[in-house]
Amino acid sequence: MSDVEVKKERYSDEDLAYFKELIEAKIKDAQEQYELIKSSYANDANNGTDDTAPQFKAFDEGSEVMSKEANAQLAIRQEKFIRDLKNALIRIENKTYGICRKLGKKIKKERLELVPHATLSIEAKNMQ
Repeated sequence: MSDVEVKKERYSDEDLAYFKELIEAKIKDAQEQYELIKSSYANDANNGTDDTAPQFKAFDEGSEVMSKEANAQLAIRQEKFIRDLKNALIRIENKTYGICRKLGKKIKKERLELVPHATLSIEAKNMQ
């Protein structure tokens, strides 16, 4: 493949700058959400159930455990999302962003706007 062909197969520097801005904004939002999830997971505040009937207190404690587990799972997913976005920034710096890792073709801009950390084109994703 000649240099001219390689340049056609990657996004322009202007496009990469656009995606970089988009991803940095998503990272900021994701980190804020992560902090909220983490703080609600770590929240051990007593919600005043001491004076309720024992059967309701048991239900509330069980519900609290389930809620903490759900928040822990959300936190894990949010951490992975942030890591994937940061990896996308590295690909932007390397000028390999937006190239399908299976087919070597450009991933459609619309897909990258919706899923900026995507590494597979729709075609490659459908082949899985």
